[in-house]
Amino acid sequence: MLDPVHLTVLAVAGFLAGAVNGVAGGGSLISFPALLAVGYPPVTANVTSALTTLPGYVGGLAGYRDEWPAIRSRALGLAGVSVAGAACGSALLLGAPPEHFTSAVPVLVLASALALALQNVVARRLVRARAAGGGPGLLIAQFVVSVYGGYFAAGLGVMMLAILGAFMTEDLHRLNALKGALSLVVGSVSALCFAVFGPVQWLPVAVMSLAGLFGGRGGVALARRVSPHVLRRLVVGVGLVLSTVLFLR
Repeated sequence: MLDPVHLTVLAVAGFLAGAVNGVAGGGSLISFPALLAVGYPPVTANVTSALTTLPGYVGGLAGYRDEWPAIRSRALGLAGVSVAGAACGSALLLGAPPEHFTSAVPVLVLASALALALQNVVARRLVRARAAGGGPGLLIAQFVVSVYGGYFAAGLGVMMLAILGAFMTEDLHRLNALKGALSLVVGSVSALCFAVFGPVQWLPVAVMSLAGLFGGRGGVALARRVSPHVLRRLVVGVGLVLSTVLFLR
């Protein structure tokens, strides 16, 4: 049973996670360790965190409603591979022994942070693909990142933003809007799988989801006032700190 202190911790973490998702992605890098901190095992924390992020994605996407007309066709074109990838990743998580996931978590968090840190380097090597609108390379990359998102909720937005930024020439706000829409697709598919087959803890889901909904709207307002370079550095820093802590556990 969760006491009032634990519930408060989860509510604050849910709000901050929603805000970070609205800014540049990576909110689960807050909600996931918060669930670990109150005593849940890694797989349970992961599947529970996956459900708590959905309202934050909805709130963040609502905040980017002005950008939605410009990215609608892109979102629809990438939705299919996102659904397929999320289903595969969720199946991998639920079908493998829990200790495999526990061992992989620090590496996955570090990979998501490094992907965003190296986004500009990757983009320079993909000038031709970007000029063609991404092409098959974007579809393959989106499928892979959706498998990642279905397997490990934390850092999905960070990884997806890095992929989209590497293949597309849109500004950061449109990329964030597209990332939010596709993260919602991936999150919805994995949440459905976890709700049916996974060890979801519903009280934390309720508390963190409600807080994340408000946090998501606030995060978008913050994103419009902060330099894109600051946003990237903030999220990379969060990922590096968390991966270091997990490696040392």
